[in-house]
Amino acid sequence: MKNLIALESYPLHQPESDAYAALVQRCNQQLFSKGMFDLPGFIREDVVKEAAEMVKPAMTTEAFRHARTHNIYFKDEVPGLAADHPALTKVETVNHTLCADQLGDNPVIRLYEWEPFADFLAATMGQTKLYPMTDPIGRVNVQASYEGEALNWHFDRSEFTTTILLQSPDEGGELEYRSDLRTPEDPNYDGVAAVLNGTDPDVKKIKLTPGTLNVFRGVNTMHRVVPVKGKKERIVTIFTFYERPGVTLTPKEQLGFYGRTASV
Repeated sequence: MKNLIALESYPLHQPESDAYAALVQRCNQQLFSKGMFDLPGFIREDVVKEAAEMVKPAMTTEAFRHARTHNIYFKDEVPGLAADHPALTKVETVNHTLCADQLGDNPVIRLYEWEPFADFLAATMGQTKLYPMTDPIGRVNVQASYEGEALNWHFDRSEFTTTILLQSPDEGGELEYRSDLRTPEDPNYDGVAAVLNGTDPDVKKIKLTPGTLNVFRGVNTMHRVVPVKGKKERIVTIFTFYERPGVTLTPKEQLGFYGRTASV
């Protein structure tokens, strides 16, 4: 794994070391105070380029293009919210997705299946243990965004999202977000509307570099990827872990996310 991860900077292989403890503490503090942490150069530069190049042929021929118009809740209606409320403003998202069973021996699969990686993520999130999915297509995804495309404003269903950027576009592709916009007790619909109409002064934007591990607390943080500009596509890997083993998607979920089903 030393040829894949910059272990000299991020000692995931030495969980008993002081350096590991300090790294976990720093990541945990950032995750819960700022809503995210990122580790630049987590994946070595040559491996990042290899991983990106490996997915490009299949991305043009096998990827599922998922284009949809939606509100940030991905629901037709929200109880107690008028249909014309600005928080329900429609946006457009376009994704091109390759699933785990289409990635072959890509380095991102090797990383996903390396148990110390899941253990490190669990520690930063304050979890006892995290497990890879059993689902053969949902466990790891690689998504590409081409010119004019992006993942638009939304909240995540899961509390944390784990990604590694494989390729930056010529322009655009930044992660734009508003931390702690809502709570389980207060959906803050007016705050959502302010983000959508561009009047919230607390919206932030970051541009990640290829090879950066980013862990994002997206369940209460509204966020989007800024539309890509130029001929170079944005490519990102999305890892999915759970607090219990053996998790799979239902056939309906697989079909909705990926346009096909696959049995375990």
